[in-house]
Amino acid sequence: MSGELINQIASDLASHGLILRGGFSFAAEEERAAGPSGAPARSVLLVGNAGAGYWRHFSLWRETRPLNLPNPLDTWSRLVIGEVADRVGARLIMPNDRPFAPFQQWAIRAEGLAPSPLGLLMHPVYGLWHAYRGALLFDRELAFPLLEKPIHPCDLCDGKPCLNTCPVDAFSPGVFDYAGCVAHVRGRMGYACRNAGCLARNACPVGSSWRYPAAVKAFHQAAFAGL
Repeated sequence: MSGELINQIASDLASHGLILRGGFSFAAEEERAAGPSGAPARSVLLVGNAGAGYWRHFSLWRETRPLNLPNPLDTWSRLVIGEVADRVGARLIMPNDRPFAPFQQWAIRAEGLAPSPLGLLMHPVYGLWHAYRGALLFDRELAFPLLEKPIHPCDLCDGKPCLNTCPVDAFSPGVFDYAGCVAHVRGRMGYACRNAGCLARNACPVGSSWRYPAAVKAFHQAAFAGL
């Protein structure tokens, strides 16, 4: 039954350009978010995107909404993933919902990924061109295949071009200069970062075929920098 349910969810999400990003069942003794019944959830499925397959669906929806709608991508994601959650009796939580759920830790657990030097999770196929848009919590355990930890591409990367490309050196091991990055993106010299996306992220050679188009990168940069 778990396989049929997961396949149905995957099919429903695909109609919006979204994908399942793996999942797992919680251990009984660990702290858990509430499931749809209000009791601690027993399983979680992560929802997101790889590449910009969602962009066409989101853009068509956005054309019918006010231009000044705040947080349009989060609003759209909540709407379409919420419809799927309702159909399968799951509880939807979003990365920006409070109290914040540990999405990055869940993603590491669900897909076996590890952070890149930029802090973003590195995927062996998608590179840095993927995201998590929501999570579906269930009151029952779901069956998941045994996860084999993938090779971490950053371990094989010579030179780490992502750390040598940022025009304001915002990235160093374990540190991200958020204020310096935002100031540059907003400033006179930040045109390339605003319109072509983070130059450090673009420098990564992994998953280049999944790289977001310029319009998508510019949208995310504007949201990041509050433009």
